[in-house]
Amino acid sequence: MNLNINGHHLEVTPAIRNYVIEKLDRVKRHFDHVIDASVTLSVVKLVQKAEVTLHAKGKDIHAEAHDEDMYAAIDALADKLDRQVLRHKDKITNHSHIPPKHMVIESE
Repeated sequence: MNLNINGHHLEVTPAIRNYVIEKLDRVKRHFDHVIDASVTLSVVKLVQKAEVTLHAKGKDIHAEAHDEDMYAAIDALADKLDRQVLRHKDKITNHSHIPPKHMVIESE
């Protein structure tokens, strides 16, 4: 998975970069079809904002979170993204092909 981390009005320190990588590894553990991810961390006045766009096979998933603390915003972002990825994975893999009751042929 290619990972691009940008800072807007914020310097992305190695500690923040490692924290983002650690949180996004959880997503990779659940769903390994992610092609690349673009993370943008920004500060507007006193609000810390973290947003991510995942490019997966057949779907782009976007999530964002706001908080007063950047690490809390990254945590909230990881939780939102994890829920969205699991929902997408369920939609892809949940193809139960149980034939309708009137289509079942009973043998005597």
